[in-house]
Amino acid sequence: MGKIVEKYRRLPIHVKASLWFVVCTFFQKGITILTTPIFIRLLSTEEFGLYQTFTSWMNVLTVLATLNLYLGMYMRGLVKYSDRRRQFSSSMQCLCLLLVSIWTLLYFLVEGIFEKLIPFTRTQMIIMFVLIWTTSAFSFWAAEQRVELKYRALVFITISVSLLKPGLSILLIRKATDRFTARILGLVLVEIVMYTWCFFYQVARGRVICDRYFWKQALTINIPLIPHYLSMSLLNDADKIMIERMIGASEAAIYGVAYALGQLMRLLVVALSHTVEPWLYEQIKKRNVQAMANIAYPLWCGIAIMNILIILIAPDIVHLYATESYYDAIWVIPPVAISVFFIFLYMFFAVFEFYFVKTKSVAFATCVGAVLNVVLNYYFFIKFGYYAAGYTTLVCYILYAFMHWFFMRRICKKEFPGVSVYSGRVIISLSIISVAIGLALIPTYYYPYVRYSLLILLLVVAYIFRKRIISYSKMIISMKKTSGGNNESEKNT
Repeated sequence: MGKIVEKYRRLPIHVKASLWFVVCTFFQKGITILTTPIFIRLLSTEEFGLYQTFTSWMNVLTVLATLNLYLGMYMRGLVKYSDRRRQFSSSMQCLCLLLVSIWTLLYFLVEGIFEKLIPFTRTQMIIMFVLIWTTSAFSFWAAEQRVELKYRALVFITISVSLLKPGLSILLIRKATDRFTARILGLVLVEIVMYTWCFFYQVARGRVICDRYFWKQALTINIPLIPHYLSMSLLNDADKIMIERMIGASEAAIYGVAYALGQLMRLLVVALSHTVEPWLYEQIKKRNVQAMANIAYPLWCGIAIMNILIILIAPDIVHLYATESYYDAIWVIPPVAISVFFIFLYMFFAVFEFYFVKTKSVAFATCVGAVLNVVLNYYFFIKFGYYAAGYTTLVCYILYAFMHWFFMRRICKKEFPGVSVYSGRVIISLSIISVAIGLALIPTYYYPYVRYSLLILLLVVAYIFRKRIISYSKMIISMKKTSGGNNESEKNT
């Protein structure tokens, strides 16, 4: 243990920061996953379905009400305007508050229209808008901490909030008659206490409410990206919203559980993206794109294999995770899990679009995926019910990834003539194999012994190749040292 502590102390600050940022991501998502079984048992399927729909609508309205100002544009500004960073942060906080206030006022002016679209009371909608603002206020501060590699306060607040939110919600649910409102009230009370200070801190430090230049830059960059951000939100959340509206809240709850479990691999994908993306941008900057395939191919294989593992143990996870009323979720998990593979593929292609500022192609691909998702959902929900949602999601993410591959190839023909970054044969072969094996495993849910035999075989193969896996994992971790961690700054310059 002493040697481990000593090695940790010797790590460069950017490596320590990167490590703790990944820990924060896993802890935050992990607590949500671990506490979901508790809420499944405290809430009825209808109440849990309403909560799933609430978070989905909040994701959609967040895009409209905040323009996602705290994402790439803000990270880019923190680097670009490093000499006026405090003023920039203060100005962005105030602009975001203004936008959320305008949307809240709009809600009160046309409340009847909102009621027809969104199945929540006035109190619940107010909670939603407050959550949108408090979350954005924290996101601005957290982004600045990441850029400045200040991880201690961020880790403390992230862990504290991750524990307090479910804890307070559980206490309120046990004492409430309206358990759904109690669930979201627990979230907003914690965020008001733990997040609002971020707004006042950055504004008091920067002492700028409205900087016309910063506001113009923010709106000029982010407004054209609204179709991309909104479509991305719809691509992720339209399923749950449409299931609730077309079929019922209980079915939305079952699908929500399946979607959450099927996307377990997304935690690993996010962590890998934080490590690999900066390195990819660095290779583009150095015009050393040939090196990307050496990293990409093993990672794609690894994610595909991990997805197979998730699919094999899905019935066991659902039985441990949820009550009997949610057991049908197992049939939706395989296609949702496979879609994570294509989400990961997208990242390797999209870095070229972001690096060379081809935002129109990014928005186009996302819009096509979102529109197709809504159309397919509407058509197949009528015929097959909510089970179709997993397969429509998979189809849309396959199309999404391959559109970005097409745009990447078009960029590379111009920027890197004569250079082939990734082999089309490898991409297509891995995609077909990943989908085929994933879907072929579904019948094994009827034959547990076959499923467990395949699971044991997979673990034995992993043990045989353990040294190669460990070696490759160390190489991935070491990328952070060479990339410098400036993911977003590279992405948006």
